[in-house]
Amino acid sequence: MELLTKAPKGTADIVPGASEKWQVMESVFRNEAELNGFSEVRTPVFEHTELFLRGMGDTTDVVEKQMYTFEDKGGRSITLRPEGTAGAVRAMLENGLYNAGYPVKMYYSIPCYRYEKPQAGRFREFRTFGVELFGAAEPAADAQIIAMGVSALRRLGLEDVSVQLNSIGCPDCRKEYHKALKEYFTAHKEQLCQTCLSRLDRNPMRILDCKNPACQEIAKAAPKITDYLCEDCRAHFEKVQSYLTKLGIEFELDPGLVRGLDYYTRTVFEFPSKSLGYALGGGGRYDGLVEELGGNPTPALGFGMGLDRIMAALEQKNTEFPAPNRCEVYVASIGEKALEKAMELVDSLHKCGIAADCDLCGRGLKAQMKYANKVGASYTLVLGDEEIEKNSADLKNMKTGETKRISLGESFTDDYLTASTAQNDLSI
Repeated sequence: MELLTKAPKGTADIVPGASEKWQVMESVFRNEAELNGFSEVRTPVFEHTELFLRGMGDTTDVVEKQMYTFEDKGGRSITLRPEGTAGAVRAMLENGLYNAGYPVKMYYSIPCYRYEKPQAGRFREFRTFGVELFGAAEPAADAQIIAMGVSALRRLGLEDVSVQLNSIGCPDCRKEYHKALKEYFTAHKEQLCQTCLSRLDRNPMRILDCKNPACQEIAKAAPKITDYLCEDCRAHFEKVQSYLTKLGIEFELDPGLVRGLDYYTRTVFEFPSKSLGYALGGGGRYDGLVEELGGNPTPALGFGMGLDRIMAALEQKNTEFPAPNRCEVYVASIGEKALEKAMELVDSLHKCGIAADCDLCGRGLKAQMKYANKVGASYTLVLGDEEIEKNSADLKNMKTGETKRISLGESFTDDYLTASTAQNDLSI
């Protein structure tokens, strides 16, 4: 039979067997965030387009080329979120989370959408784990955010991931820097791509983030933002470096690192993987974004981790994940009365938090036992007319072959727990 359709280009299914690995990976990031006092926020998968136009900058590749934007039935322009920060800011403002006092700390694990050429580590639907910290202007906050990312990646065993660090200054710094960039790139305008030519007057700093090889080569000799930092931004950046050093976090200064979105200010950073050749995540400060989206001036910063990329890194190094939760007890049955009893016993086990299953496909006993092996059941219980009549059955340890008679009555779960504990003792 031919499939009706396939998953859209740039998307991927995460099926059983793989999804358990994702749960482990995500739990590490969630735990790291919660250890640092962050709480989860869940925002809509789509927002009003204006949120991203104002927040991310109309000269970025994301806004110019990659957003999934459409008009809904009410005539409103709607966009599938291409990143998580703008929606988190809107949620913080709309729900008045700042009223409880600063800092406001939030994290999320979400799918995002960008229409770009699918390639290694890049999908049109991709999954992001992000943290956002509002109300903290001190360099210590920058260091803590970076340390969180490093800690989570290390806990996952990704030792080859490093930290690249830069400061892109404040709006005052960038006025003179933009002049220097415009002068430099104007002298090379004949070699720039059409997109970068359109950015030359509007935002020459975006040329530094162009993926065109010719533009990247020209950008190598462009003026560096670190030569134009004001006194406050320079002091802030030096203090961030000092904190990271005290925390034992190694980093590499990269004056060409600007990140792909216009809302960033001062500290920016990425977590590049040496083995994969691309960044697994990154972030920085965005001290003007909250005000841009309608709030009071509020310092803010955060990071986003590319979970698809991180999973690729884990698989490349053959990471051993914990075995997924399997069926602990499989209750096989012969006949309708036995099936009814099996369903009753499975329900009792579920209410005690024990993973259990029984036949739902009308299979014979041999096929049921084969299935029990397939799902890795630790114990099996076979019910037939004799077991129903005697109200008891043999519980079999599938690893040791040991059996123990247990009741099928009111004491069933207690008898099961006693027997399974005893049998586990025998197998040690």
